[in-house]
Amino acid sequence: MAAALVAGVVVGSTVLAPQDAPAPAPTTSPAPTTATDADTPMPVGDLPGWRQVYVEDFSQDAALGSFPGPAYEGRWTGYEGFPDTSEAGLYSNTRVVSVQDGVMDLHLRTENGQPLVAAPIPLVHGRWGGQLYGRFEVRFRADPVHGYKTAWLLWPDSDDWAEGEIDFPEGPLSAEMYAANLLVGSPGVFDVKTDGLATFDEWHVATIEWTPDAVTFLLDGEEVGRSTSSPSTPMHWVLQTETDHGTPPADEEGHVEIDWVTVYEMG
Repeated sequence: MAAALVAGVVVGSTVLAPQDAPAPAPTTSPAPTTATDADTPMPVGDLPGWRQVYVEDFSQDAALGSFPGPAYEGRWTGYEGFPDTSEAGLYSNTRVVSVQDGVMDLHLRTENGQPLVAAPIPLVHGRWGGQLYGRFEVRFRADPVHGYKTAWLLWPDSDDWAEGEIDFPEGPLSAEMYAANLLVGSPGVFDVKTDGLATFDEWHVATIEWTPDAVTFLLDGEEVGRSTSSPSTPMHWVLQTETDHGTPPADEEGHVEIDWVTVYEMG
């Protein structure tokens, strides 16, 4: 469980919003693993009870230092230039995220003593937030990088933790992932938290289905958890990738790779 940070942070008298903070010059990053034609394809089109409203298969390359624009401007944003949940890492799409060969690559590492992390956010309907209920699906893998984790989550647009939090996949990249739903009205209290589901080092598809009646988690198409404590206010999806409760070893580095994402609304 990890609560998302707010959309901006005050530094002195300036509010740094996503993508507003200046970033140092980019460094080079090894290319990620290429997703092959034999891999699970991105679903295209509506599903029973669900209307597809957003798809991203990363068909355009974006060098490190150029994400999201111009290739992904208006489709992606993210936290930029402020500390992650543990306050050890620094969120920066600019320094961490690139796209090559159909894969988004998050290159996690330490530079000049600073762990670098990222929290990309898809802009469904071209905006940050505003979605009430939906189906959120992502195909991903990661190197077993010690000291880093995912906490990919649905977070309230209001930043009021009491309205709920839905996490999947969450867990240290060097261990096993789990799914978690926090009890509405009780910030930080788990309503459902699964046991370890799988390691990160192979490709998986994680799905969250959020309806008025339930939150359901699926891994590779199989249900792995369900809760009837369902948030009832608008939320937004954040692929929050960060340090794991403290400063990681300085020599640890590796990649989180995302093949595709898609979002549905009820209907």
